[in-house]
Amino acid sequence: MFETLSDRFEGIFTRLRGRGRLGPEDVDEALREIRTALLQADVNLLVVRDVVSRLRAELVGADLARSLTPGQQVVKAVHSELVRVLGGSALKITYASRPPTVVLLAGLQGAGKTTEAAKLAKWFKQQGRNPLLVGADLQRPAAVEQLRVLGSQVSVPVFSEPSDPVTVAKKGLAEAVRVGRDVLIVDTAGRLHIDAEMMDQVRQIAEAVQPHYTFLVIDAMTGQDAVTTAEAFHKALELDAVILTKVDGDARGGAALSVKEVVGRPIAFASTGEKIEDFEVFHPDRMAGRILGMGDVLSLIDRAEQAIQREDAEKAVEKLAAGRFGLDDFLDQLQSVKKMGPLSGLIGMLPMVPKEVRDAQIDDSMLKPVEAIIHSMTQAERADPSIINGSRRSRIAAGSGTTVQDVNDLLDRFKQVQAYMRQVPALAAMSRRANAKKAASKRKKRR
Repeated sequence: MFETLSDRFEGIFTRLRGRGRLGPEDVDEALREIRTALLQADVNLLVVRDVVSRLRAELVGADLARSLTPGQQVVKAVHSELVRVLGGSALKITYASRPPTVVLLAGLQGAGKTTEAAKLAKWFKQQGRNPLLVGADLQRPAAVEQLRVLGSQVSVPVFSEPSDPVTVAKKGLAEAVRVGRDVLIVDTAGRLHIDAEMMDQVRQIAEAVQPHYTFLVIDAMTGQDAVTTAEAFHKALELDAVILTKVDGDARGGAALSVKEVVGRPIAFASTGEKIEDFEVFHPDRMAGRILGMGDVLSLIDRAEQAIQREDAEKAVEKLAAGRFGLDDFLDQLQSVKKMGPLSGLIGMLPMVPKEVRDAQIDDSMLKPVEAIIHSMTQAERADPSIINGSRRSRIAAGSGTTVQDVNDLLDRFKQVQAYMRQVPALAAMSRRANAKKAASKRKKRR
């Protein structure tokens, strides 16, 4: 998401870097370009006016920091403004003192409510909770069955029955209390467009279960229509936040940049792909950093912690320290990276990545030749690649359906990784010392 806006901002900031100081005419020029960039990103017109107005107040006549160049000064101001527009801070869930905490999902048909219900259930499980899913969408054929399939994938039970949506929601709440589930997620029916019947039904469900959180699921690719939908639902339901879906398919980001300012409710979660694990808490400051090309290392770390088992990571570090990090271990690390999501998305989280790299068509299929080459090696070759001579390279290339040059490239890259990763043991030792100090400090406080 935001690729188009990121490219426009990068061009604006590049032109400002050569200026000695930031004069009024420079500010006017930059603001005109920022306004155009936001409008092209399908940001609400009123939001664009407010953003440009606040930036003007920040930059015109400001006592500019001597340590910052004009370009850096504008980047700093734009970053602060983007964080504000995107919601300021991440939504923190407060759980009910008397379980279950009830979450109601609403939205139009096709926005992805049922899939998001399962993704949200998995997220709650990761927080140590025991959710129950309720299939109250009796309008769409097979909606309940879809929820059951998704629920089984995340090992969360689903309650539903062929009665009416309000009764299902009530009985679902009673079931959660009976079996001791501490989070209840209610999936409701949608329509292709907003109508009185749908609004009345979801309002009745809300009155029946008294949700602690009402989340509106909206499709990021619908742009300003998503914001209009959010306004209509908010008037009927009093929303708490928004779940934004299909953000991986929206290059503009107008809905994300408009909904908080227009509706007054933040984005709680973002769905970054079709897989169940493609779901994350929405952090305005991190997203602002991504838009401005600063990367998002914290989200990258979050994904790594979820995808890579701690024991596996520690074993890899031990092998590095002992000089036993072979191609099998290299392959294991590549496969762990694949679990973290699409490679193009991961690259977008890295800071200072050149535009040509961000724009390159990078996907998981690029790892397949690497896997094929390593699988075509003997165990001895994987453990010690230095024994791979010319004849072995030819055999490996033939066995993997690649070329000798491909094999050479992989071995060269592996050597580079080995050289870089020799620093890891020292870093790991520093980390262990820091963790030991923290643990000692905690023990001291408990005493």
